[in-house]
Amino acid sequence: MKDQFGRTIDYLRISIADLCNYRCMYCMPKEGVCKLTHEDILSHEEIIEIAKAATELGIRKIRVTGGEPLIRKNVVSLIRALGSLPGVEDLAITTNASLLAPIAMDLKEAGLKRVNISLDTLNEEKFRYITRGGHLQDTLDGIRAAAECGMKIKINTVLVGGFNVDEIPALADLTRKYDLELRFIELMPIGHTHPFGKEAYVSDSIVSDYLPDLKSVHREDGVARVYSLWGAKGKIGLISPLSNHFCTECNRIRLTADGHLKPCLHSKEEILVRGLHGEELKEALRQAMYNKPARHKTLSYESRSDSARDMNAIGG
Repeated sequence: MKDQFGRTIDYLRISIADLCNYRCMYCMPKEGVCKLTHEDILSHEEIIEIAKAATELGIRKIRVTGGEPLIRKNVVSLIRALGSLPGVEDLAITTNASLLAPIAMDLKEAGLKRVNISLDTLNEEKFRYITRGGHLQDTLDGIRAAAECGMKIKINTVLVGGFNVDEIPALADLTRKYDLELRFIELMPIGHTHPFGKEAYVSDSIVSDYLPDLKSVHREDGVARVYSLWGAKGKIGLISPLSNHFCTECNRIRLTADGHLKPCLHSKEEILVRGLHGEELKEALRQAMYNKPARHKTLSYESRSDSARDMNAIGG
């Protein structure tokens, strides 16, 4: 289905949990979040019903997100059900990978094709700091397990000035070890990113300062500008929601864990679809897709996102 600006909307991101076992500083407040009750969260059956209606309107790619989606009970069976929907051509998940290693093969066999893994530093002490208590080795084990079972892997690294830009070469070296895409993403001023000062918001152009030998790789799909290092197995991606927004190419809508559609990540607009069925549900999905805004506001340290939710409650 196309929106009013001619963009084909074929990508649905589904948050299946608002909670996370980490407390990443750019994602949620230190004290955590107000826990929704079991009744507040979409059931597996509701998620499948909404996803099925979306695929009947042209959604072809589904990404499961959180919070941390792997904390959701019976996540493997949910992945299997989503992957079995007619029309789903690509099924992926975004995770911190701390719980991935033991179930990576189960997820692959259930139909999961790709995994995006959050990793902002290779330093154990800094990892504990940015995640507020996480363990680096758990994430590294998850990456290794995903690679060993043949899943396609993308690593998401949020660039934070004064924290991890000096690690750009070391992080990029992961593309020499694994056939994956390491994506550097500009820090977005959304929700509880208040611990970071203006200096934290650096342009992804800083990557080329540390990796002057990057070579551009032509690729037509996705929002990342893709590069490679000489001799590397994998690729480097740059995603710039601040310095070079990609709204004209945005093809996605988002479903929150409590049943709201967000046509734009950085908008306050949400459409409640929980409780809708049949043609009424499809019509709400049509309206969300068609009325997707042309672009989000200009983002900067001084100009924060209009989203009323933290990232953990949206799913990225």
